[in-house]
Amino acid sequence: MALLDRFPRHLFSQRGWGLLAAGALSLAAAQIMGRRDLLSLSVLLIVLPLVSLAGIRLVKPRFQVYREFQPSPVETAAATTVRLAVARSGSGGGRAIMEEKLPPRFGTSPAFRFPARSATGGISRYEYRLQASKRGQYLIGPVTAEFTDPFGLSLHRQAIDDGEILTVTPAAVELPATGLAGARGNDGITATRIRANPSDDDVMTREYRPGDPMRRVHWAATARHGELMVRQEESVTTPEATIILDQRFGAFPGGSGSGLGGTVSVDGHEMASSGTFEWTVVAAMSICSHLSERNYALRLLDPRGEPAFLRSPSAPERDAEEYSGAAGLQSIAESLAAIQLSGPHHGGRERHSTGAPHTAKVHGGHDSGPEVFDDHLMDKLSAHRMRGPIIALLGRISPAEARALAPGAGYGANAFAIIVTDRPNDAEEMLETLRRGGWRAVAVQASVPVPVAWSYFDEEGAAPATAAADVRRGAEVGR
Repeated sequence: MALLDRFPRHLFSQRGWGLLAAGALSLAAAQIMGRRDLLSLSVLLIVLPLVSLAGIRLVKPRFQVYREFQPSPVETAAATTVRLAVARSGSGGGRAIMEEKLPPRFGTSPAFRFPARSATGGISRYEYRLQASKRGQYLIGPVTAEFTDPFGLSLHRQAIDDGEILTVTPAAVELPATGLAGARGNDGITATRIRANPSDDDVMTREYRPGDPMRRVHWAATARHGELMVRQEESVTTPEATIILDQRFGAFPGGSGSGLGGTVSVDGHEMASSGTFEWTVVAAMSICSHLSERNYALRLLDPRGEPAFLRSPSAPERDAEEYSGAAGLQSIAESLAAIQLSGPHHGGRERHSTGAPHTAKVHGGHDSGPEVFDDHLMDKLSAHRMRGPIIALLGRISPAEARALAPGAGYGANAFAIIVTDRPNDAEEMLETLRRGGWRAVAVQASVPVPVAWSYFDEEGAAPATAAADVRRGAEVGR
């Protein structure tokens, strides 16, 4: 048996190789002994595996695979259950050993037998769990099947589906409540009275909608219109928060095409990222979740004033800027799943999303990308003037870029900036420039927890200090 294990496994099973070996021995014995019966036996032993191999190659079984992730998308560090349903869609029989191909970070690929013992209605069902510690998009599958003939002599392996994409989104961390909402109120809702002539019932009423309390029914208007009418005493406006998400390659030192050894794109290559950028992604997800829970509509831009997820391969709608409600928050999470650093690595030229080349500007001795914090961004901020806070999540910026961004604070009810850098002390000049423009600004290292950096903004008249490299000093900044 140990000798048979050395033979290739992609053509014949051990039984098939055994028959071939026995056939070869019988053929040799027939030649030596001159026995026709041994010759007939040897032919049978050799032909049977070959016919089985030809049959399984020519008449390939066909299958249908249904794959479901629950939940999908899934957050980092959370587990998702993968459910597989495999059914034979063509003629043929026999058994198959199936294997679900997984990216290396998920460990050993699960294998199972078809048909399953618990198969019902010709459908075999399987289930296993996955857990990813890094955000990204992962190709789960395809299912490969190793077919065998009814006699178990020959083998054939092939993929029977194309696999499915599992999106792993960054998990939000809980942030402390702050005075970020300003005049809008901490609950994110502004109630505005509609001023009208008290006798003008048509202005003050509207049709009854399911869920309206009966105490708001306006009986006089109901009698006049012949249908239930309710008083429309106040309207609710939703405040907006604008988030500027920096994703320039040159703004996050340490970023590289080899990523962080685990932040993976769907094609299997690791994304361009860095420790500081990963901190920024988690901060963006946490802030969006924090504000969405307080009924804020969200608008996300990049430093050029373009949609923040224009270059994210996982974005459901790359051109979208505005998001609201649970569906909007889910879209943001999916968009952040595969976002990566973009732009030229060492200056030079870069192409916009339209394909037109543009010369990159260099300020302060490092690449800043084309036209960041310019009039296009300011026009976007001005279009939503004073509708809510502006929050900038930035990497390394130059003094000139800080001066260009500083006036943007005037377009928001409040303006907050977090500079994520390995050397916060080097950002003093930029922080001071932003503060003079009206921003509340802080520089932190990636080792500082996001809630600590966020709590800094509740400090009135914040002193020009930066968050230190360690968590302890970061906590001092937040007090």
